[in-house]
Amino acid sequence: AICGHGCKYGECMGPNKCKCFPGFTGKTCNQDLNECGLKPRPCEHRCMNTHGSYKCYCLNGYMLMPDGTCTSSRTCAMVNCQYGCEEVKGEVQCLCPSGGLQLGPNGRTCIDVDECSTGKAVCSYDRRCINTFGSYYCKCQLGYELKYINGHYDCVDVNECVTDTHRCNLHAECLNTKGSFKCTCKQGYRGNGFNCA
Repeated sequence: AICGHGCKYGECMGPNKCKCFPGFTGKTCNQDLNECGLKPRPCEHRCMNTHGSYKCYCLNGYMLMPDGTCTSSRTCAMVNCQYGCEEVKGEVQCLCPSGGLQLGPNGRTCIDVDECSTGKAVCSYDRRCINTFGSYYCKCQLGYELKYINGHYDCVDVNECVTDTHRCNLHAECLNTKGSFKCTCKQGYRGNGFNCA
């Protein structure tokens, strides 16, 4: 089976027919499925959509059970957690709905973990890390664009000379380089390629 447009988060099952991995949707499985919008709702109280998945959390005064339901807890109500809590051996602990969030100094509210600066993020050499609240994603380096080639997505060099996104002078030649471009003044002209006289 060949899928001309590829299946980003899924597999090709027939001519241009993708079977998406859980948590993804769309003709090429390139869109995140918002599970929080499904009927019936997957969480009893509050739901946070994440890339390819979701997290449940409870209103204040309730604690999250393993099956995603919320049960009343007087002790949780007293702690006043931002995203619900759990009781472990009589101890009350506030929860954060994602690994990209951590408990703040007050032990009740969740703050973002910048995976890009802490080194927790894993991006291939041709991609740069972009931090988001509770997570991160990998984006092509500047001068590269994401393209579907030979069955997978890759960061491909943008030829600024062909796409006409260079800023070379009218009297200069454009030369494409990996991730960038160079400008050199034509014969009979002098300058840095951006200004030629």
